[in-house]
Amino acid sequence: MEEKQHIISVTVENRFGVLARIAGLFSARGFNIDSLSVAETEDPTVSQMTIGVRGNERILEQIIKQLNKLIDVIKVQDLTSSDHLERELILVKVNATNRANITKIVETFGSQVIDVGQKSVVIELVGDSHRIQMMLKLLRPFGIKEIIRTGKVGIRGEGEK
Repeated sequence: MEEKQHIISVTVENRFGVLARIAGLFSARGFNIDSLSVAETEDPTVSQMTIGVRGNERILEQIIKQLNKLIDVIKVQDLTSSDHLERELILVKVNATNRANITKIVETFGSQVIDVGQKSVVIELVGDSHRIQMMLKLLRPFGIKEIIRTGKVGIRGEGEK
């Protein structure tokens, strides 16, 4: 079975210890979390978790079944299997040796420079994984000093339930 990246959306009760129980579930079964984002929803009693995990269909099915057994879990969805949108935020600190060319790359990707120093610039980009990887590929020759990424967040597309 082929392993691929899955984005799992988990709606949970916004209670103390829920994140620890879900992380413990993954750890106890030897599943690695590639990315994780958690935040309160429009309802302050409910939080939305977006979990990035790599695995085949059998592993994904097992993860979803185990998540659904947890008492604080309201709903589990594999966003990867439906029309969905996903985004990630990345901050990249790059050597400021050639600001003109860096600025061209930033403009091309619709990103922005959010900090400028004598030796480096910090760039912010929001996008999907492919777009982020393309920008990083173009920035590498300038010398990347640091990369900070959020976890992926995802939502079902228009018309999906």
